[in-house]
Amino acid sequence: MTTAAETPRVDEPFIEQATAAKEAARALAPMDRMRKDAALLAMADALEEASETIVSANAEDVARARDNGTDPAIIDRLRLDGKRVAGMAQGLRDLAALPDPVGDVERGWMLPNGMSVRQVRVPLGVLGIIYEARPNVTADAAGIALKSGNAVLLRGSSSAESSNRAITAVLRHAIGSFGIPRDVVQLVTGPRSVTDEMMKARGLVDVLIPRGGAGLIQAVVTGAQVPVIETGTGNCHLYVDASADLRMALDVLGNAKTQRCSVCNAVETLLVHRSVAEEFLRKAVPALGRLGVTLHGDETTVEIGGSTVVPAVPADFEEEWLSMDLSVAVVDDLGAALDHIRRYSSGHSETIITNDLSASERFVSEVDAAAVLVNASSRFVDGGEFGFGAEIGISTQKLHARGPMGLAEMTTTKYVVHGQGQTRG
Repeated sequence: MTTAAETPRVDEPFIEQATAAKEAARALAPMDRMRKDAALLAMADALEEASETIVSANAEDVARARDNGTDPAIIDRLRLDGKRVAGMAQGLRDLAALPDPVGDVERGWMLPNGMSVRQVRVPLGVLGIIYEARPNVTADAAGIALKSGNAVLLRGSSSAESSNRAITAVLRHAIGSFGIPRDVVQLVTGPRSVTDEMMKARGLVDVLIPRGGAGLIQAVVTGAQVPVIETGTGNCHLYVDASADLRMALDVLGNAKTQRCSVCNAVETLLVHRSVAEEFLRKAVPALGRLGVTLHGDETTVEIGGSTVVPAVPADFEEEWLSMDLSVAVVDDLGAALDHIRRYSSGHSETIITNDLSASERFVSEVDAAAVLVNASSRFVDGGEFGFGAEIGISTQKLHARGPMGLAEMTTTKYVVHGQGQTRG
């Protein structure tokens, strides 16, 4: 158990927390990889040792969510068990094994006057993470921030407050044992006005990253005076091309929709080439039904699938279901599939199942998304699956970072110039 001195700074005014984070970030930035990695490994061990305490705290959050009538998909994101805590710990160990991006030289050259110029990776400073429901983000964000030399202010939702308090207390205690300021990781609680303070804290918070539903993300993007890295919702499509291996298509679809339906990289819309629609949907409709998926289909899908398919309305194709629901449309060709995706995609992850090289190349070239997959499940679009150890979120914007954001994306660069007294004429 941690002592009162080891608990997170959660009841102090936000400006005081942010100022402490700024000081902690200055101390952390020059630290060598060995100390940071040792702290990460200690954080991982501490999480596993405190697993029962964390799961018990999480049970309080889950019970409150059920009493409040929270959507089951959100409760699934909120829930922790021993396996998920172990996964959080393993993510920290994976981070420790990765190269440290701080100090990497992106490029370097000599100028004609004899000066050397290098572009070097450096920490961003203080990260503000505003997120909903998922307490595993607390550990992931803390680990990525520490390894990349940043302090982090964690503004989790009130629905996960008990979990976040328990996790943050464990992490801060482990961090402090290695001579690293505990204030590199802080939990920010309090009324909604605190979120507004974070969004206005220019000079104290260097970057804000919202992670959650569309409402949260847009509120931060439109209201922040601090730079924002936008993470997006996941209206992800899977297109079954005319040349697709239909058995493969069904396997990939089943995984992408049902392996964990409440996450942003789950497939929400199925598009099927008209030439294979009859054969594929006659297999897919009952197979998905057995998995508990409700299909919302266009007219052709209803004709093929029968009464088990719910007639779709136009708004269904805009939906990020985050549940065992799937929108389905039959399209005339690849071009029509691309048009549909351009209209409805949130720019997260898009998939084609095909054996036609030219079709896959066109799909990859023309789809505008953070991740494009050929013959693979969109559930792989994840920082851990990409080998990042963990992720801070999945960016759907186009500046600085796009796709799963790991260590490198939490750094920026500065130019370092060495000369021998040169002056400009």
